[in-house]
Amino acid sequence: MNKELFKKALIRFSCGLIIVGAILFISAGTLSYPQGWLFMSVLFIPMFIAGLVMLKKDPELLRRRLEAKEEESVQQKIILLSAIMFLAAFIAAGISFRFDLFMIPLSGSIIASVVFLASYGLYAEVMRENSYLSRTIKVEEDQEVVDTGLYGIVRHPMYMATLILFEAMPLVLGSLLSLVIMLTYIPLIISRIRNEEEVLERELKGYTEYKKKVKYRLIPFLW
Repeated sequence: MNKELFKKALIRFSCGLIIVGAILFISAGTLSYPQGWLFMSVLFIPMFIAGLVMLKKDPELLRRRLEAKEEESVQQKIILLSAIMFLAAFIAAGISFRFDLFMIPLSGSIIASVVFLASYGLYAEVMRENSYLSRTIKVEEDQEVVDTGLYGIVRHPMYMATLILFEAMPLVLGSLLSLVIMLTYIPLIISRIRNEEEVLERELKGYTEYKKKVKYRLIPFLW
């Protein structure tokens, strides 16, 4: 086991757990927020398990996922706007619970949790298929185009999975107000994909041919 990588991943995981939990429960004004605990469970338990699997099976992929320095200026702006979106959505969810504003029944949150976990599974499959995945837009020296599995259906299956994940989040938290805020992820991810494809066409051999083979970027038969 790479102890240094494990330490780095554990620190990142712990910080995320503390920050998200603090935002949600401080906004809610109580720890008695069932949907908040449900969300923390379906988000962080699979995340922890996935981290352990990557550490054992593909530590290089884990290392890439932990990289956070984005060189593309367009992507830097998108990342900043995404961070603001998440902050606003989590605060809105807590406030919705505190004042019982635009909340859905707990049963609806449970159904959304099933969708969330299913999309987590989709995300895991994408990572299994493509060991070059990184949080930043970059092309590795030995990188090749992946066109099998989900990559044979859409060009950006990771973003397809995150789209489902992120739109399910506010419903797991039970807040329609939070959902409205999270809908801003759609134009953000469209901008990210367009910029990423410019980089890939310029730097990744075979990507132009791949675009001709796989027509849809994000959603089959739609876009």
